[in-house]
Amino acid sequence: MKTSSPFTLPLRAAAVALLFSMIPTYFLAQTPPPPADPAQLDEDSVAFLKQRPTPPAVTPPPEVLRENYRRARLTNQPALPQVDRVKEYEAKGPRGAIPLRMFRGAATADLAAPPVLVFFHGGGWMLGDLDTHDWHCRSIANAAACVVVAVDYRLAPEHVFPAAFDDALAAVHWIAANSALLKIDPARLSVGGDSAGGNLAAGVALSLRDEGVKLKAQILIYPAVDLSMSGNYYGRFTKNLILTDDSMRMFIDHYVPDAALRKDRRASPLLAPSLQGLPPTLIVQAGFDPLAAEGSAYAARLEQEGVPTSMQRYPGQMHGFLSNARLLPKALDAVKEIGEFLKAKQ
Repeated sequence: MKTSSPFTLPLRAAAVALLFSMIPTYFLAQTPPPPADPAQLDEDSVAFLKQRPTPPAVTPPPEVLRENYRRARLTNQPALPQVDRVKEYEAKGPRGAIPLRMFRGAATADLAAPPVLVFFHGGGWMLGDLDTHDWHCRSIANAAACVVVAVDYRLAPEHVFPAAFDDALAAVHWIAANSALLKIDPARLSVGGDSAGGNLAAGVALSLRDEGVKLKAQILIYPAVDLSMSGNYYGRFTKNLILTDDSMRMFIDHYVPDAALRKDRRASPLLAPSLQGLPPTLIVQAGFDPLAAEGSAYAARLEQEGVPTSMQRYPGQMHGFLSNARLLPKALDAVKEIGEFLKAKQ
């Protein structure tokens, strides 16, 4: 489904460092905050940063970067937890087939039609697949006693906005329409994702709200919710961390190269005229994360507009810590929190 081709825009050196480290960490704020204090990082985060690899002098092609991202899970993630079963499907989308992977949590074996979370993986809309987030989905399925269906949406720069969004929305429609095949309860449907996947989940939730679809919850793990870069967001994490301001700009440049589209609510849910009617929301935040400020702004708007909203903060962790649970074990606490939230809302 996904083709390989050279990047349409040059990668900056800081972005190469990010892609090889597998730890995106970028910060957005309404006013320029003071420089980051590395001493505030948790000890495991400090140790993780010291072990980060040196980026190559020459940027590899996309398929190499993606393979490196996939292989990182072998050392950065725990062993895959056992679930009741795993099965793969293909949804029909506007641009062709969309691979899906369904995980039935261990506690769902005797349930005729358990609730379902549709999950969109992170990776800057450029990296990631069903394998890179297999651990996340298994862990959440077990913690929430539900079914998780992961979506392998199309990636930039080969497929620019709104391709990933269109795949995400089409996948949710297909999953709901095929609930009998999947043996799930379409009336207990939630969406979620991490980073770029959180962006897709938030955008999809808005579109489903407008269609009259009632979701049970949305799980936004350090989500990107404003790609317009129109606010005074940058200035804290400019060096000495994995992902800098330039790296964030690079991801957005590749995903939404047409700057005029970056204020589209499908790309920037924070800029939607109204957030009323969205489902109960859990936002998981890391302190060393350029997306923390816009995530907080999104939470504030949700609360102001009557949406039940919970925040789970990990101030000494970095963006992407759930993808590195073997080395950053507070990811396990976050998974437990996500499971408890979903159980309460299903």
